[in-house]
Amino acid sequence: MKTQYSLLLLLLLLGFTQCKSPAAKPDRISDEALMDTLQRRTFNYFWEGAEPNSGLACERIHIDGIYPEDDQNVVTTGGSGFGIMAVLAGIDRGYVTREEGLARMERIVSFLETADRFHGAYPHWWFGDTGRVKPFGQKDNGGDLVETAFLMQGLLAVHQYYINGSPAEQALAGRIDTLWREVDWNFYRRNDQNVLYWHWSPEYGWEMNFPVHGYNECLIMYILAAASPTHSIPATVYHEGWAEKGAIVDPHKVEDIELHLRYQGCEAGPLFWAHYSFLGLDPTNLSDKYCPGYFNEMRNLTLINRAYCIRNPKQWKGFGPDCWGLTASYSVNGYSAHAPNESADHGVISPTAALSSIVYTPEYSLEVMRYLYGMGDKVLGPYGFYDAFSETEDWYPKRYLAIDQGPIAVMIENYRTGLLWKLFMSHPDVQTGLKKLGFK
Repeated sequence: MKTQYSLLLLLLLLGFTQCKSPAAKPDRISDEALMDTLQRRTFNYFWEGAEPNSGLACERIHIDGIYPEDDQNVVTTGGSGFGIMAVLAGIDRGYVTREEGLARMERIVSFLETADRFHGAYPHWWFGDTGRVKPFGQKDNGGDLVETAFLMQGLLAVHQYYINGSPAEQALAGRIDTLWREVDWNFYRRNDQNVLYWHWSPEYGWEMNFPVHGYNECLIMYILAAASPTHSIPATVYHEGWAEKGAIVDPHKVEDIELHLRYQGCEAGPLFWAHYSFLGLDPTNLSDKYCPGYFNEMRNLTLINRAYCIRNPKQWKGFGPDCWGLTASYSVNGYSAHAPNESADHGVISPTAALSSIVYTPEYSLEVMRYLYGMGDKVLGPYGFYDAFSETEDWYPKRYLAIDQGPIAVMIENYRTGLLWKLFMSHPDVQTGLKKLGFK
């Protein structure tokens, strides 16, 4: 009897030990599986959720079915550029067949060939069923050069993916090259000034009056403008316009972390400034006369964002090492460019902020990804994590924005394989533009 009791106790102890072993947890998803799950779901925003006529990205998808007036068939230029890269990665991963992917890209390019353009530049929004411009604002009803740059960044990656492919793929690459060559970057200098302007309207001309200076999300626009084989800007436009004759350099510290550049309107900007230009443009070892290393600069911007959320000066519920990320997104009161300072911090976490920074801070971004995944349906839907939430306000809208979803899928792929970086950087025009502006 005593022997049987001892054996039973031993078995119970062994069972208890096995249950406590981390290796025995069947519900812990690996990092690779977690990334693939999120990349695939977010890819589907741009695949299953695409506007059917154009094949491009819907500006927004609201799972709750509540939309602004006349907004359900609106497609977005910049978000579509990001989405094209997300789809490209999905094709390469086999989420869809190469034939299906080519058919989608052909539909997209066919739409872009006939949609409204203004001196080669696309508007911020179109109606997807007609290709006609939908004004982003009363006077913002013409060309948007920044959104066009985001779109061209994606198209040039597609060009490189197909340029050595089948006859049909090479033909599509040729059509993309025509669209690329037709963007008149020089026109947007507004009568040959040494700066690029964001907007032009056939009705209101230059009344938006927005010359673009750095640093913000618009670096890619200046690089592509210099790279154009047909309407290339002089290098002085970059040096005097974007860099303002060197005034862009402003070494300073935020959260005791060093930054080298001056950020427009703030000491450290929202995190989309670390993402949008670098979805195709590879920041690794990239430098110019104003920044000794773009990768380190963007990594530090990310670390500042995280450090601010951990310090959490406004004492928001939920902020911490595994739940951080401030960027432009939906907010408790509309839409806001959340940033790591108290005036731009509204207690809202935007998943795209930390997740799209995975190339800069993989360990920290994966902590956030895993934490959010553990929150389940509250923040996770059919197309990946919803756009934003606030634990303090118990606010969990089931809504998506294309321009926030795209960078998640693209940067996860860049972290996993560098695919989009390799494609974009391999374009000979891109290399010409970088060399022209003094990048190394």
